[in-house]
Amino acid sequence: MDHAQSALHLDRVSRRLGGRLIVEDLDLSLARGSVLGLLGVNGAGKSTTLRMVAGLLAPSAGHVRVGGIDIHAEPAIGRREIGYLPEEPPLYGELTVDEYLDFCARLHGLAGSDARGHVDRAIERCELGTMRKRLCGLLSKGFRQRVGIAQAIVHEPALIVLDEPASGLDPVQAMRLRELIASLRASHAVILSTHVLSDVLACCNEVAILHRGRLRHSGSLSALDSAGATRVRVERLLAPSDWLALAPVAEASAIDANTWRIVVREGETTGTLAAAVSERGFGLRELRADKSALEEIFVSIAAENGAIGAAA
Repeated sequence: MDHAQSALHLDRVSRRLGGRLIVEDLDLSLARGSVLGLLGVNGAGKSTTLRMVAGLLAPSAGHVRVGGIDIHAEPAIGRREIGYLPEEPPLYGELTVDEYLDFCARLHGLAGSDARGHVDRAIERCELGTMRKRLCGLLSKGFRQRVGIAQAIVHEPALIVLDEPASGLDPVQAMRLRELIASLRASHAVILSTHVLSDVLACCNEVAILHRGRLRHSGSLSALDSAGATRVRVERLLAPSDWLALAPVAEASAIDANTWRIVVREGETTGTLAAAVSERGFGLRELRADKSALEEIFVSIAAENGAIGAAA
C-alpha cells in the first residue's frame, strides 16, 4: 500500500505512560474502503492506540499519518479527516438528537444549509429518523451508540475510529450496529477496537491483533476465511437453494432447522456474507466461524503469559 495515499498509516508508533511502554513500535496501514478490526484482550493497548489515531494522545515516538500528513504536526487535518467514537458516546442529554448533531457539525466548521445537509445524511445513514426529536438522555443504549456513530460521520471524514461500539448491547442491537459499521466501508476507512471475535467476523475485512502493546498479527480476513466455514443462525426456514442464490455463498449445508454451515466464495468475507443475509431478510441471529483460524490465532496470542485469565 502507498502510505502517502492510505487513509491511515502508523509509522513505528510508541506511547509511554508513567514510564511504562503501553504501545511499542506499531506499524499499520489502512485504505479507504476497509474496516479493520483491532483485537486484543483488556490491557493490550487498543484504547491507547485509538486515542493516538484520533489525535487525543500524541505518540512518544513515531508518526500517525492520515492521507500522508502527520496529524499531530498538523492537528487541523485530524479534526477534519477523523471521526471518533469513544467507548462511552459523548452525548448531551438535554439536547435532541437533531440539536446534538447540528452542534457537532458546527464544531467541525459546517454552517447553515451545509450543516443541515450533513446532519440529515448522518441521521439517514444511522437510521435515526424516528429519534431525531428525542432527547439524547432518553435514548436506549443501542440508539445512543447510533447517535455516537452519527456524530463521528457527520462531517464525512476519511477515517472513522470506533472504540468498543457494541459493548453492553443486547444481541439484536449488536447485530444491527455491526451491519451499520459494515456499511460505512463504502465511503470511509474504519478502525474498530474490540475484544469480541464475532464483531470482527461480522463487519471487518482486515484484522490486527495487539498483545502487551505490540502488533502480533495483521492481515485480511479473506485469507483466514478460506481456512474454514462460517456457522450462521437465521430466523427463517431456508433451503440450500436460498443460500446459493446469495452472491458470496459457494456451499451451504444445514446443521439444524435454523443453523447452516456456509462456505464463502474466494475473495468474499464473512462481512459480505452478513450484509447479503441481512439484505435478503433471512433474519440474521448469529454469525461465527465454524472452524476459525482467527479464533485459533487470537486465543494462542492472548493465552501467552496468562493474559486470558488476567483479563477475565
